[in-house]
Amino acid sequence: MKRKLTVSFVLIVALLIGLFARIIYINQVDGLNYSKKVLSQQSYSDTVLAFKRGSILDTNGNILATCEENFNIILDCYVLTHKDEKNLENVINAITSCIRDVTAGDIRKMVSDDPNRRYGVLKKDLPYDDIKALQKMLDEDTKGEISGVWLEKGYRRVYPNNKLASSLIGFTVGGNVGNGGLEGEYNDVLNGSDGRMFGYLNSDNDFQKDIINPEDGKSIVTTIDVNIQRIVDKKIEEFNNEHANVAREGAGSKNTGVIVMNPNNGEILAMADYPNFDLNKPRDLTAFFTEEQIAAMSEKDQLEELNKIWNNFCITQTFEPGSTTKVFTVAGGLETGTLTGDETFVCDGAETIAGQVIHCVNRAGHGVETVEDAISDSCNDALMQMAAKIGSENFLKYQDIFNLGLRTTIDLPGEASTAGLVFNKDNMKPINLATSSFGQGYNATMIQIASAYCSIINGGYYYRPHCVKRILNAKGETVQTIEPVVMKQTISDITQKKLMQYMKTTVETGTAKLAHVEGYSMGGKTGTAQKLPREANTYVVSLAAYAPAENPEVFIYVVIDEPNDEKQDQARFASELAKSILEEAFPYMNIYPDQDMEKPQTQN
Repeated sequence: MKRKLTVSFVLIVALLIGLFARIIYINQVDGLNYSKKVLSQQSYSDTVLAFKRGSILDTNGNILATCEENFNIILDCYVLTHKDEKNLENVINAITSCIRDVTAGDIRKMVSDDPNRRYGVLKKDLPYDDIKALQKMLDEDTKGEISGVWLEKGYRRVYPNNKLASSLIGFTVGGNVGNGGLEGEYNDVLNGSDGRMFGYLNSDNDFQKDIINPEDGKSIVTTIDVNIQRIVDKKIEEFNNEHANVAREGAGSKNTGVIVMNPNNGEILAMADYPNFDLNKPRDLTAFFTEEQIAAMSEKDQLEELNKIWNNFCITQTFEPGSTTKVFTVAGGLETGTLTGDETFVCDGAETIAGQVIHCVNRAGHGVETVEDAISDSCNDALMQMAAKIGSENFLKYQDIFNLGLRTTIDLPGEASTAGLVFNKDNMKPINLATSSFGQGYNATMIQIASAYCSIINGGYYYRPHCVKRILNAKGETVQTIEPVVMKQTISDITQKKLMQYMKTTVETGTAKLAHVEGYSMGGKTGTAQKLPREANTYVVSLAAYAPAENPEVFIYVVIDEPNDEKQDQARFASELAKSILEEAFPYMNIYPDQDMEKPQTQN
């Protein structure tokens, strides 16, 4: 008998030890889930605590995109139904005395429609000033006499500069999903993770809760200078307003794009295009169409129009770049030794290639042209003769070195690939070499041309173009610095000095003289490209320019697609727009005049 009692005792003790061990295991491994199951049997709430998406800042810390707090009023209909009537009346009185446009009937209807609902949004997206009185009442309710209602904090994305840099910045949809621009490219960096609050009322009506705090997103510091960006946006809009309705109804161009860069490290200082849109109302078409036109569109048609507006022309659209690329042709010749820079060419107004006559811009002919003259005068005839000396193999080699046909890998989404839009050794014929020498017959993007130009201007170093230089944590501390990346070397110092002289002459006395800002030394090259179909006589005009002429600090590339004019093939449109931007940008950037100003003439 004594032995049986001993065995029984040992078994009981073993069972208790096993039970305690199991309880400890459950508590450690799956305690939270079990707690939630228990809480769900009581007056339980599970609230999402929203994270705050990181801000987008310009290079000086000015806000380009940020989040503002807003609040939703949440009802727990289960609590309001199963607790006493006095509690419901307290909730109704608290809400209706503090919040406009909410009636007792609104609250009772929500409760009666679904008495077991644990989460119902009574009012949403309220600013703090609208809910602070109610918040105070809930905070002071230590006895749980206003149960079944709480304020859920969230965030609303705001863009304080509205349309500024719209396609560059992008916007968010569905709360925290970046769409286009920096919002899309750095979506995972800007986003954090939500927290949770698990709470319940116990049998004594004491509110108990467990909180997992949200983790806010990181912020990005861009290379964009909001003041330069503002100048660019303003001047683009002025141009399109000034030239509106000249040859056709509508804006001054089909598209206008401008990129401003630091040529010495690949930083994008400003990037803008036209048309642009209000980032706070990205789906608003009323700025572009009448109410009647919008009403006649299907949802698919509206989305197509919105995608056109949201598109970043500077990186997603391809076009035949025209004569700005003559500099690349000459660079390839100088680097391969097929040109020395001392040659002369006779321009008689055209070249005949494989039986086809290809005209120069000056159909009467420029006469004898040096290499420098050919760049300054933008002579197609001389460039075709140079291309014949350079040869297809060398031309294609430097096409690749300047990254034409390849993505720049800029940190923005949607960069177009032009790999299938440039010639290669298998399909380049003599006539293709001839037209490619002056930028016709193949396609490029603005960012490709701009990045290649910067490599010439800075001495031959091709930097990856980039828009972001630092990433900050939620406390504003730098957690990552994004250094400039040199991807390749394009040309030698000797070639660079010759090209810089050619481009300086082009601004002083050549086709780019209308871009010259008085008192400043500059270099640059114009471009005029006829679009397909050729018989339509539509053109893209452009200007690539930099300053100062020695040790350049800023580069600008302007492209105007189909200027609204009877005669579209005038590079002056791009030159004048660039000049208007630089006239305001130079003083702001502390780029000082380095040439004598022309003295005004006086009459006796």
